[in-house]
Amino acid sequence: ELMHPYYAAERGLVDDVIDPAETREVLVRSLAMLQTKHADLPSRKHGNPPQ
Repeated sequence: ELMHPYYAAERGLVDDVIDPAETREVLVRSLAMLQTKHADLPSRKHGNPPQ
């Protein structure tokens, strides 16, 4: 089912609605932020179980 982006944003289904004219700027900013992101993975409690 199709939904208007602002309707979806009101219900928390999307994080942001980007104006098409600003798409390139938002993507560049977002990718620059992710370039330095480092996610610490939790240590595993158990290894892979035998099959």
